[in-house]
Amino acid sequence: MPIILFEGNLFGDDCEVDVPEGGAIVDICDEATAPVPFSCRGATCGTCRIEIVEGAELLEPPEPAEEDLLSIFGDPPQMRLACQAKLKKGDGLVRVRIADDEL
Repeated sequence: MPIILFEGNLFGDDCEVDVPEGGAIVDICDEATAPVPFSCRGATCGTCRIEIVEGAELLEPPEPAEEDLLSIFGDPPQMRLACQAKLKKGDGLVRVRIADDEL
């Protein structure tokens, strides 16, 4: 069963969510009240940029709209948009944290 761990360094407390069917991270955040900030929810603002610390292989590849916005930010491949990223079905752990532009 896939598990998403929203790390606490920028979120506050850690939030761990079991996601047996996979799905869109935006929906998972809404259902679990995971503290990821969202604004446009349509790959136009970058508010929901997250760093995939572990388990990137458990996510579907980014669609062109997501790739385009991340390239504007100059983000490395481990960065994704929580409004666009989708978790595959299957076992494993995905560890994420909010993008820190100060790093």
